[in-house]
Amino acid sequence: MPEKNIRLEVMQAIEPQVEGFMDSFLIPVEDIWQPSDFLPDSESEGFLEEVRELRGESKELGYDFWVTMVADTITEEALPTYESWLMDVEGIDQHGPNKTNGWSKWVRAWTAEENRHGDVLNKYLYLSGRVNMREIEYTTQHLIADGFDIGTDRDPYKNFVYTSFQELATNISHKRVGQMAKKKGNALLGKMCTIIAGDEMRHHLAYREFVKTIFGEDPSGMMLAFADMMKKKIVMPAHFLRESGGTIGAAFENFSNCAQRLGVYTAQDYVDILRKLNAYWELEKVRSLNDEAEKARDYLIKLPERLERISERMKFPEDQYRFKWVEANGMI
Repeated sequence: MPEKNIRLEVMQAIEPQVEGFMDSFLIPVEDIWQPSDFLPDSESEGFLEEVRELRGESKELGYDFWVTMVADTITEEALPTYESWLMDVEGIDQHGPNKTNGWSKWVRAWTAEENRHGDVLNKYLYLSGRVNMREIEYTTQHLIADGFDIGTDRDPYKNFVYTSFQELATNISHKRVGQMAKKKGNALLGKMCTIIAGDEMRHHLAYREFVKTIFGEDPSGMMLAFADMMKKKIVMPAHFLRESGGTIGAAFENFSNCAQRLGVYTAQDYVDILRKLNAYWELEKVRSLNDEAEKARDYLIKLPERLERISERMKFPEDQYRFKWVEANGMI
């Protein structure tokens, strides 16, 4: 049977379980937090005073911090790209008789939760007065217009490996940004980033469960897809990041260096995430693998140690690249 047909059959076979995944890993709209829970109340008489307090608390946060905050926000704001990409994955169908397909319901509900992240971060940046919002808006529009290519094509197995990895990476990044903000006395921003990190962790737990379920249905196909993604390397969703007047992807390396310097997301984190996925999916215990998949398993089991050695030799520039999003002194 062609590989594509096997994947479609597997997606259809586990589709009835998606409703349960939604109940386990997503939160009803009326029960989950909303951006207005964290931002100054524009209907309140004390709105301007709350804004002044917010701006005051933001003054202690440095240049690298604001660059990372901006890039995290832009990444969250590019949500239209992520939803349209996932809706095109094999087995996720929102058309015709399948418009109530459990997978498409998941994608829409996941998108709705993720949408709040960009909303709250964008409004916070705007009110803080510490960044150049017009330059940020240029970059956001470019990122959505440029799209992305994460190396998964329409393959659900590869896409779920990607989202399992990426959701944990964003959890780490938001959590650390929140810790840094709190340490600098910014309790509001600290709480905001921490609760976003909590959302990302729930989503990570869901996607890794999707992969675990697929391992039970098509172990060889899933193992090969996992190995293929790790050979390509998991690229970040904002890998096409650019500033106004810049070329596609030109700003991403500079942002990555900034995140590495700040310790928000590092090469070591990449290795640690792989180790956690290998452990949760219990690669050593997967049965009924064909010869090619056995080789893929061997590669995946040995990969963390190899990447660890590489990460120890990696060097990152200490010089701060000057982004248009944030003035050189971190202030506007």
